[in-house]
Amino acid sequence: MFFAMKTHCRDRDRPTAEGRRRRLPVALVVVLVMAAGCMTSKVDETRRVATAIHADDSIVVLKKPQLEGIGTEEKFIDCVQENLGGQLIHPEEGQKGKTHASVPFKIYGEQEFADALFPWFEPSTAPANAAGLKTLLERPGVAERLTQIGVRYVVWLDGNTQKTDGGGSIACAIGPGGGGCFGVGWWEKQSGYVASVWDLKTGSELGTVSADVTGTSVLIGAVAPIPIITPVQRTACNRLSDQLRSFLVGDDLVTGGAAATASPGGGTR
Repeated sequence: MFFAMKTHCRDRDRPTAEGRRRRLPVALVVVLVMAAGCMTSKVDETRRVATAIHADDSIVVLKKPQLEGIGTEEKFIDCVQENLGGQLIHPEEGQKGKTHASVPFKIYGEQEFADALFPWFEPSTAPANAAGLKTLLERPGVAERLTQIGVRYVVWLDGNTQKTDGGGSIACAIGPGGGGCFGVGWWEKQSGYVASVWDLKTGSELGTVSADVTGTSVLIGAVAPIPIITPVQRTACNRLSDQLRSFLVGDDLVTGGAAATASPGGGTR
């Protein structure tokens, strides 16, 4: 089991209910400015199978099907694909994309993959777990098609970014002497994402990588609005992508040596 947590500020205070009731605008602005740009992040990894990707293998990054809700944002999936650094393959257009110096694998286009395996990886028919994957692999032609397109692993992305808290207000007005905005507003966002890695050859789940990032942004009305935005989702993408790349190439297996084996709880120690 891998666990890491980073805090990007010394004090992560934010306005309390009592402080808002006292209406201390100057103190409130100071606290919010200190909180702006401040993030806490946590990265977690659990490995179930001690194996790493090979140079001739390809992966595909997909949004995990959701029965309810909007699921993972497409821009987050694109961000992860870009940050992983593998060469992105579009069979009908040739190969394009960038390759990370230490990444041996290729990334198969998600739409091309869904088309090649139609209808088995459509949102309504995609396997929900390893047992469902094994059942799918037993269907005539599925394993052969996977071998034909060369995709060995699928990375399921689950999670989203949402606003969790906020307050304050901004008022803008125009008068004979000019106009301006006054006040202060703040909001907190939380990005929580999980990447599950499945082996399409063995029908097993290799493990999971997760990232959780929380941060506060501020909009200050000082004649013209001044936004201080905390890139919560981008940070979550960077943290998740870095750890996922390390997981896929087996960096933890190298550092852990031959003693890295699956624990009873499913992780490696």
